[in-house]
Amino acid sequence: MTESLKIGDKAPDFSLPASSSATGQATLSLSSFKGRKLVVYFYPKDNTPGCTTESLEFTAATKDFDKANTAIVGVSADSLKKHDNFIAKHQLAMPLISDEEHVMLNAYGVWVEKSMYGKKFMGIERATYLIDEDGKISAIWRKVKVKGHVDAVLDAVKS
Repeated sequence: MTESLKIGDKAPDFSLPASSSATGQATLSLSSFKGRKLVVYFYPKDNTPGCTTESLEFTAATKDFDKANTAIVGVSADSLKKHDNFIAKHQLAMPLISDEEHVMLNAYGVWVEKSMYGKKFMGIERATYLIDEDGKISAIWRKVKVKGHVDAVLDAVKS
């Protein structure tokens, strides 16, 4: 990733396997959502406290996003099997994309160097992109704090 994405840029296309309680497993791409807004939230890992809270809050707001003609997908590097477990355990409403090769994570600039207890490692930065009906980025949230985030995204979708 040479330069970071900006509002107004065309969203990078993707075509990756996804799990969902509604559809089982399928391949999702940007064109799967043509004509609708799309919230893509990137999160570090299934079944961890922050990621579970964020996914549950997006699930709770699904009807509000639907009313605003907006789909939601979560993306992490976890396997489809882990996604299936996460969806079943928490009755998540949105599909979860598996990007084990970091293709989409790199395209959106969220596969980054992180640091914990002085140790550096590569991981996923919690981030959310709002993509409009024409496939352009209309809002970006980087280094997301989970508390209040879903409400902020919903406000942006409605405005």
